[in-house]
Amino acid sequence: PLHRVKARRFETDPHGRSLDFRSSLRASLRGGGRGLALMRRSRREEMPPLVAICDISGSMSQYSRLFLHFLHVLAESGRRVSAFTFATELTNITRALRNTRDPELALAGASKLVRDWDGGTRIGRAIHDFNRLHARRVMASGPIVLLITDGLEREGTEELAQEVARLHRLSRRLIWLNPLLRYDEFEAKAAGIRAMVPHVDELRTLHNLAAMSDLCEALSANSKAGADPRRFLRKGLQ
Repeated sequence: PLHRVKARRFETDPHGRSLDFRSSLRASLRGGGRGLALMRRSRREEMPPLVAICDISGSMSQYSRLFLHFLHVLAESGRRVSAFTFATELTNITRALRNTRDPELALAGASKLVRDWDGGTRIGRAIHDFNRLHARRVMASGPIVLLITDGLEREGTEELAQEVARLHRLSRRLIWLNPLLRYDEFEAKAAGIRAMVPHVDELRTLHNLAAMSDLCEALSANSKAGADPRRFLRKGLQ
């Protein structure tokens, strides 16, 4: 996915819409101050960073491994990627994914950091820890956030709703990837799912390579077609 957005910083652009007075003065000084050629600038375009928060509990581990391979490829492509895993506790595996070009070695390195693989699920507590410990650093550039979980929370859902809502406010887009959507009969009945749906921008499945291809298109085009979570709200969520 190569979707680019306007950044805060500017770059020299002969067709830019605004004048770059600093560059103009520097160019004039280099010429001895004999003339002033007006330079122009425009906002730099860059790929928005990605933040992935990945559920590795027992019900999600097979999908999480597929997705971590995908994140490794994105990191190798030069895109800024921050990756976290959780089951009963949150683990930052960003550095492990960057340390090697071999995806199997990267995944093995990440596994050594994780102490709760195939464990239970504490989604609300994990997102709370992310918001408290990491959000100020990794969310400063307005990233796209990918939340990978089935939403089957084991504890109370009030904290879960509050923390997902906070995460949504910090995100450029919050995309929830839930492999349960592969079932045509899927309904948002679980309390954890009902708590999360109102606070995400897109709700997509994640269970095979075709779903990964759809995700790439979504990341490339800023489109929510077919992934609007409000379709579940209309089924009686509220």
